[in-house]
Amino acid sequence: MNVDILRSGSTLQASADETSRLGPMGYLNCFRGIVWREVLRFLHQRERFFSALVRPLVWLFIFAAGFRQVLGISIIPPYETYVLYETFVTPGLVGMILLFNAMQSSLSMVYDRETGAMRTLLVSPFPRSFLLLSKLIGGVAVALLQAYAFIAIAYYWEIELPTIGYFTVAPALILAGLMLGSLALFISSVIRQLENFAGVMNFVIFPMFFASSALYPLWRIRESSPLLYEICRVNPFTYAVELIRFAMYGQIGPRLEDGSLDLTNLYVCIGYTVLFLGAAIYAYNPSKGLVARRGGPGGAG
Repeated sequence: MNVDILRSGSTLQASADETSRLGPMGYLNCFRGIVWREVLRFLHQRERFFSALVRPLVWLFIFAAGFRQVLGISIIPPYETYVLYETFVTPGLVGMILLFNAMQSSLSMVYDRETGAMRTLLVSPFPRSFLLLSKLIGGVAVALLQAYAFIAIAYYWEIELPTIGYFTVAPALILAGLMLGSLALFISSVIRQLENFAGVMNFVIFPMFFASSALYPLWRIRESSPLLYEICRVNPFTYAVELIRFAMYGQIGPRLEDGSLDLTNLYVCIGYTVLFLGAAIYAYNPSKGLVARRGGPGGAG
């Protein structure tokens, strides 16, 4: 009888400890731990920071200078006057930073799965959706640091934004980072081995970047190739770039003829974020998703 009472007391104590661990403070500590791990990994990999800036800086300093005399930009929203090509391409290069950082986070997920580190994360008592969202936010935090570092360099390259633009661009960067990071999470569930990462990334990154409005206005693309224009319109990266472009000038979207705001860029980015994040959570579901078909979160398939 006493043994049963002791066992019952032990069970209740364990249940109380479990409840306490999964309470608000437990979720907060878990969230902080995952995000801080991503930030520390970034800080310890300084070459990752410089490599993230080299790509857009090459476009800004070299390609943009060459295209300046060839590609003129007409007065299109959000610009109120003619702008140099460097000014037009800057939002697209910021989007490039977010895109490559998202795929870098995808690479770390594949690496963690191969080494077994992901198993430790995914078998914790916290909901898998919360764990993936925390890792996603950690990646977005790193992307924000890289994006603002590039914007600071662009400022000294005489690409100035309205003062309010340095603040209003932050929500756009966060939303675009969440959308691209969610896509990267889903891709990481599809890649079985680290060796396959480069091929998949080339199949995803470069088509998304070049078939968008990052480097050229959509109206010029429509004049040269109607088919490519339609591809750009369904490309989620196009809407991320345009959202960043307008946010840099303190705007959400262009004005329509009736005076109302066109919120297409915002709605599309939110929709793609929900779609990609839902697909990633489903893919990492141990009983239903793609990871389950490969032998579990550890990656042993």
